[in-house]
Amino acid sequence: MKTCMFLLTIVLLSAPALAAGQAAKAAGDAPPARDAAFDRGRFDALRKEGFEALYNLDYTGAQQRFREMARLFPDHPAGPQFLAAALWLKTLNESRRLQASLYNTEGFYKEKDDKADAKAVAEFRELTRQAKALCEARLKQNPKDTEALYYLGAVEGLRAAWGGMVERSFMSALRNGSDSVDHHREVVKLDPAFHDAKITIGMYDYVVGGLPLPIKLMAAVGGFRGSKKRGLATLEQVAREGTWAREDAKVLLIALMKRERRFRDAHRYAAELAASYPRNHLFKMEAADALVSQAAVDRAAAPEAAKQTEAEAFAIFESLLAPRAAPAGPRVPLDLVRYSYGDALSVAGQHERAAREFLAAAAVAGAEAALVTRSRLRAAQSLDLAGRRDEALAQYKAVLARPNVYDSHEEARRGLKEPFKPERKISDISGDAETLEGPAKTEKANQVDSRQ
Repeated sequence: MKTCMFLLTIVLLSAPALAAGQAAKAAGDAPPARDAAFDRGRFDALRKEGFEALYNLDYTGAQQRFREMARLFPDHPAGPQFLAAALWLKTLNESRRLQASLYNTEGFYKEKDDKADAKAVAEFRELTRQAKALCEARLKQNPKDTEALYYLGAVEGLRAAWGGMVERSFMSALRNGSDSVDHHREVVKLDPAFHDAKITIGMYDYVVGGLPLPIKLMAAVGGFRGSKKRGLATLEQVAREGTWAREDAKVLLIALMKRERRFRDAHRYAAELAASYPRNHLFKMEAADALVSQAAVDRAAAPEAAKQTEAEAFAIFESLLAPRAAPAGPRVPLDLVRYSYGDALSVAGQHERAAREFLAAAAVAGAEAALVTRSRLRAAQSLDLAGRRDEALAQYKAVLARPNVYDSHEEARRGLKEPFKPERKISDISGDAETLEGPAKTEKANQVDSRQ
């Protein structure tokens, strides 16, 4: 599925937008002369508090800090830039689009019916317009202002992320993502020690280096070259040495380590972030997903160890589902947790339990509509794999009775014609493949195979 790989490339190129928004020059650098009264300490404190809130999924707290930043530092692009980043992540979270596996399905890139909220789109465009104008005003005074260049690249990266992941305007996202990389390369050329700028460059190297050979050769003719190995090394350097972008590099490395089938490394980064931001259920779910994938790799050679690893992963989901008398922090979206738990059980080959979790996800009060449809589809496929065809047929019909999301209707119609059959191979991004043991890895196999 080369089309999906190409479009996923656009999303990955735009993914560092949040990191770009966070990062700035180290405090030791002198701001422009016109900002002689610039209070770097207060600026950095607001930024730290704002992004700590954002990573703990406290969007209101983050927006309060960033609005205060915009008020105190009206000539700096950070205020509107950070507010736009917060709006982007809040929008993705509310629509369950912070779920990474969503971007590995062809249907996401075909779907055109679910339009982004017009008010949110207008607010995002105005915030990024303000940030870009403030960057350009500084660059007119000093074309080598590395901070202004950095934030200009940040705005472009954020526009790419919004276009690709919210509005699904992929060609526009590709153009903005490319511009972002160009500006951050210029930053590093001016200041090689500006490690935070390297996060976008590292992602670019990884993505271009992972393109299929014919496309890679065409890209090289156009001057576009990359290296997966160099890209990963660059991101790992940012995770170690970055000033403000260390956590963002770890977020990206979780996804890339999974693509490289380095599941233990992915788990390590996810566990570190989960410990640092205990109110963020997404990091815990990423850690659990990495454990389940590692167990699938280990199952043939070390079945007992694989069972223990799976049990550790399942315990994470159970902890997220456990009722809390006085929940601290944001409400855990039970529909997403149960859906992800079902996916993990499916990877482990426990199809009846997986079906129960998918159906439970669909039944959660206030569940996100698109996720309900996908949950019923996944329940039907799991029931097919469990040999419960009549129940599977009922769920396929329930999918067709709902609005179509991400090609769910096409998959449901296929399921009505014949029982669902999982892919038999799991491939890494470079195209190598290994045969799966048994009927496990159902949608996981489809997700990974769709990346090729």
